[in-house]
Amino acid sequence: MTRSIRVLSAVVAFGAIAPMLRAQAEVARITADPARVTIRSGQTLPLKITAFDAQGREITDPQMRVNAPRGTMRWSEGQLMAMRAGSYTLTVAAAGRGTEMISLDIPVLVTNPALGKLEIAAEAGALYVGTLLAHTAKGTHADNSVRQDLRVTWRSSDAAVATVDRFGNVSALKPGPVVISAEAEGITARKEYRVAANPVTALELGVKDNTVNTGDVVHLIAVAKRANGQPVSDAKISWTYQYTPDDTTVAPGGPGIIDRAPDGTMLFTANAPGRFTLMAQAGNVFARTVMDVQPRDVRRRITVTGRGSINTTATSDLWPWTGKDGRDYCLVGTWGGDGYALVFDITDMSNIVKTDSIRIDARTINDVTVSPDGRYGVLTREGASNRVNGVVILDLATPAHPKIASTFDEDLTGGVHNAFATNDYLYAISGGQKYIIIDVKDITKPKRVGEFRYPGARIHDLWVNNGIAYSAQGGIGAVIVDVGNGKWGGTPSKPKLINVFPINSGHEIFPYFQKSTGKTYLFLGDEEMNRAGRVWEGTNYRAGLGSPGNIAQTSGGYVHIVDATDPMNMKKVGRYHLEDYGSHDIIVEDDVLYQAYYDGGVRIVDVSGELLGNIADQRREIAVFKSFDPKGHTANASFVMNAMPWKGQVLFTDYNSGLWAAKLEPKPKVTP
Repeated sequence: MTRSIRVLSAVVAFGAIAPMLRAQAEVARITADPARVTIRSGQTLPLKITAFDAQGREITDPQMRVNAPRGTMRWSEGQLMAMRAGSYTLTVAAAGRGTEMISLDIPVLVTNPALGKLEIAAEAGALYVGTLLAHTAKGTHADNSVRQDLRVTWRSSDAAVATVDRFGNVSALKPGPVVISAEAEGITARKEYRVAANPVTALELGVKDNTVNTGDVVHLIAVAKRANGQPVSDAKISWTYQYTPDDTTVAPGGPGIIDRAPDGTMLFTANAPGRFTLMAQAGNVFARTVMDVQPRDVRRRITVTGRGSINTTATSDLWPWTGKDGRDYCLVGTWGGDGYALVFDITDMSNIVKTDSIRIDARTINDVTVSPDGRYGVLTREGASNRVNGVVILDLATPAHPKIASTFDEDLTGGVHNAFATNDYLYAISGGQKYIIIDVKDITKPKRVGEFRYPGARIHDLWVNNGIAYSAQGGIGAVIVDVGNGKWGGTPSKPKLINVFPINSGHEIFPYFQKSTGKTYLFLGDEEMNRAGRVWEGTNYRAGLGSPGNIAQTSGGYVHIVDATDPMNMKKVGRYHLEDYGSHDIIVEDDVLYQAYYDGGVRIVDVSGELLGNIADQRREIAVFKSFDPKGHTANASFVMNAMPWKGQVLFTDYNSGLWAAKLEPKPKVTP
């Protein structure tokens, strides 16, 4: 965790707030210069934020949190960048004496620059009689930046030929010429059409399946044809459905989804079982097919097999590995635990045994990791007494009793919240600003070889797969970088940006290649610790965070699923969303999602096949376990931090109760 001033999203991240409550310098007052800000969207201006102690002395390296409503503005290193027009409040908070929080509200007015250009884009297809085509208007400023909150007035030159609604949907009524116009701030864009009679006389459906399970993705194929049987290639084909529930479904909501894949293919998936009549339309021509959707039943019982109890301090991350001696071990970190990491022998999951502990100069060891070859382990440091954080590299030659091989803190003094280990390189996040790439071929002499930084982002997590680094960066989304794959010209010493997928999430990320479909999915987690504005606003976690015997924590946010098969043409296709809980660490293996869902427990979910929609609605959950312990750091409060599959079982750490092992029981045979 960085000890410099930092910016987070409008919802407070658990890992980010943790060390802040134990800041070494007590803040008594915060000031901003200027005290009020007026700025244009897309503009960057200086904004100096200063913290003072009780004696009025400036704190040169304060630990503060700077919050802005998501997507509106970003503050970093004394600079404020505005992204969306409106009137907002930038909030600064820091730890004062005891549990007191010192805060400052900075009013910010973001205005729009003058609109320079307006363009109309129409969806594909000809405007035949009976057809509805969607249109969008794009406004840009003089610097080619895009206006985000464009307000457009749509008009048709001849409403007898075609009408247009306030959303830009154009309905063709009879043959003839017509001009569709969009107007905004005195600028007008036009698109000319000549509406023609509809040549389509029939639709030929190519939907192969007529019996599927909830959550299965069906490709919707239809060919528009003329009276002579020739296809009409430019006919727009629309899809919809009618739904009849089965007798197990009561008052379903949003039972099915029709969406467009990145390649333009139309897709359908059902959230609820029943009969769906799928209908294709081209103008006034219709075709129908009926699909029988069966309930997906992947449920299995989950049974606890072992424990590595930790109740004297809070628990953070875990990482299992097979040691050089052939036995299995698990490295576990602690949160606010005075720098202790623990080693457990997990060879027998029913008899987990602590073999050693390692203490380093840190308040929190948020992340632990082990190289794939089991040669070395890594402990990340936050809150070191001398503010020199960095990472500690462990020699795992004797896995039950690791020894410190070296420490590395070059350009990592801001605190390391997460790291990722490959056999030859270690990727360590530096103060949420960037990640440093470290050559660890010789673990006694690690050396810095490169770094990657995306401007204005707050990086929290990264995974490296096949020479590509996937990182979750708050305020930006998913950032994909070539760090040795070579296809985009990147190396560990000279990383190359591949692409960025903007998404309102930036805490956890896991890239998953799905063998059955050939798709690459990104699973991105939110992690929100403030439930304000929700129907259930949760507990005031600040009152008890990190202290034993206090109230149970609550969380919010969910997992976003992005199709990143083509990194240059990515699309969000689904989510795993449970309203009353918040997501944390994510692992997917063999089409199964192992999800640490904080107070929602550990959740094991079927993610086989193409994914579309909210998979929580599709009966894809295999098992859920909430780890309650009356002797826990906070008694009987489930708060799962991390979960990983390991040799047929699942290992997970709970913030309040330590290490757990569990197994999925075989699915019972159905007796007719």
